Amino acid sequence: MSSLKLSVKSLKGVGDKAAARLQKLELNTLQDLLLHLPLRYEDRTRLFAINSLEVDKASLVRGRIEHVAIQTTGRKMLSCHISDGTGILILKFFHYSTVHTNALKRGVWVQCFGETRWGFNNCIEIVHPEYQVINKFDAVITENALTPIYPSTEGLYQKDLQKFISQALTICDSELIEYLPESVLQQFGYVDFRAALTQIHSPKLESKAGKKFTINSALQRLAHEELIVHYLTMRTAKQQAKCWQAPVFSPNKKVEKAFLKTLPFKLTGAQLRVIAEIQSDCERAQPMLRLVQGDVGSGKTLVAAMAALSAISNSYQVALMVPTELLAEQHNRNFSHWFAPFNFKILFLTGQLKGKAREQGLRALATGEIQLAIGTHALFQEQVQFQNLGLVIIDEQHRFGVDQRSALLNKGEQGEMRPHQLVMTATPIPRTLAMMQYADLDVSIIDELPPNRKPVVTRVLSAQRRDEVIAKINDWVAKKNQAYWVCTLIEESDVLQGEAAETSFKMLVKTLPKVRIGLVHGRMKATEKEVVMTAFKNHELDLLVATTVIEVGVDVPNASLMVIENPERLGLSQLHQLRGRVGRGDSESYCLLLYSALPEMARERLSIMREHNDGFVIAEKDLELRGAGEVFGTRQKGQLRFKTVNPEMHGHLFETVQLWGDYVATAVPKNVQPLIERWLDTAVNYADV
Repeated sequence: MSSLKLSVKSLKGVGDKAAARLQKLELNTLQDLLLHLPLRYEDRTRLFAINSLEVDKASLVRGRIEHVAIQTTGRKMLSCHISDGTGILILKFFHYSTVHTNALKRGVWVQCFGETRWGFNNCIEIVHPEYQVINKFDAVITENALTPIYPSTEGLYQKDLQKFISQALTICDSELIEYLPESVLQQFGYVDFRAALTQIHSPKLESKAGKKFTINSALQRLAHEELIVHYLTMRTAKQQAKCWQAPVFSPNKKVEKAFLKTLPFKLTGAQLRVIAEIQSDCERAQPMLRLVQGDVGSGKTLVAAMAALSAISNSYQVALMVPTELLAEQHNRNFSHWFAPFNFKILFLTGQLKGKAREQGLRALATGEIQLAIGTHALFQEQVQFQNLGLVIIDEQHRFGVDQRSALLNKGEQGEMRPHQLVMTATPIPRTLAMMQYADLDVSIIDELPPNRKPVVTRVLSAQRRDEVIAKINDWVAKKNQAYWVCTLIEESDVLQGEAAETSFKMLVKTLPKVRIGLVHGRMKATEKEVVMTAFKNHELDLLVATTVIEVGVDVPNASLMVIENPERLGLSQLHQLRGRVGRGDSESYCLLLYSALPEMARERLSIMREHNDGFVIAEKDLELRGAGEVFGTRQKGQLRFKTVNPEMHGHLFETVQLWGDYVATAVPKNVQPLIERWLDTAVNYADV
């Protein structure tokens, strides 16, 4: 067994309790420990004179105790004034014992380490320093390397982590093999893998000037390898997918022509191009793995409908999975309307379908009587079975975990056969991030909006103009138009969001007595939301007060005004998604961003919203403004998860990864699997789920 795969329990000092604490940090093997990188470093390699100390910086000092005092009034405290001849430093201990009082006496020499701060009377002090009593003539006790400070958890001390990682480096030394070709190392001036790890965990310093370069270059070397490995994982998965068989969908031009004739509009050139790409995939005997990106309102759903039509026309079933019941209801309405002339049977499956109706629906799905199943997470439940599943469509795919997509995909697995996969997102992704996030997928982009879509006019207004905005709504609905009023909160809570929406709802009902107002929020039952949404769609309501639950899945062409309260609390992507609910008709549409406070970052973000309507441009601007780390957002299972990569520091490497990943696979193919095993326990991708 490789020493890298040894349990952390094999280390000296790691018992059950320490192992449990390490597990909280997902550190289970020696390899995990080696790739657990420091957050920062402390410099204990040199001694600082007291008069040279910098505030808010941890430093090593030594001196003679000139004064000791115990404060008994208020908060108890032991304080010591030490001097090295250049100045006075105060050491403070709020938690002390007889060990401290016996050791820290006037005339005693101490060496201590801690972060300095300004205290009372303009004196520099250190609170609870690390210290040791020394002899005046003792040599200075310094470290020969920077001291790494690691991400930790309660009960797991830095000294323990440092000791465990040091042991792991020693035990695994002979297995820290260099798998990247020498030409890659030379191209970027990198040290080998072993030297990079050693430098990061125990950086030897020759000079202060050399510190930043050696640590950062070692970190970049590891990050570059990890990025290459991520790409190689996706590349390998894509190749493995070709080993599977998939149903072949022969184009049914007659059905397609009949379907397109029923539509009251013509498809855009971008839609036709993406449909052709999907059809080309489905005519091959290998499973399609395609991501369709399209801005809000670009017509992704219709592209999905054409793909479903092709599968059903070839006697295969289709599953369409979406993250929310509201979006599922929207898709169910659209597909039921579009497919009505063809007598296709559709099962709308959510948690609300119960009892006999559910039993009958599942039975019809299992026997093949139903051609299309539309639903939420309920679709991948064990009791849901298909007779002949040929195509899986996942909308807003980033909201699902890999295991959830896997559960649905497996329902169509028969022997060596797997269904085709089409995943869609209305969240534009900057190109450099998409290259990493979706390297195992073919990507299609619908980069054209329908010709009748007018850009939404966006205005940024202070909340002090709320009365003026409410008056505008009154005039707006008097002209037979409809509007949204969106409430936001910092807290991700349906309860709190609902309360905010209810408060605004009551205020607007009182202020606008002649306006028909509805309310939708996350705490409402699906049936209640459906009643309100249907009333709004049928223009039985003029104004819809809602939380961000309407971000996706709401299509009301007559709604051409949106007011978003506290937009500074939302990211650009979510604001753009919300704004996409208006501008779906022929009339001029408006989005009013009603802010309460406007810090600099929020000001820039809202300016971008005011100036741009293109989601892909907004995504790129967001990347420039906030950095890749925040654009990635909260990690979900199956999304990018790096050990060493800091997207802000290493974003410039992203564009080179495909080139060098392909080179590694060609130059040293035998090293691909060892590289993947070094960094990943299992490959996370679509092809292997």
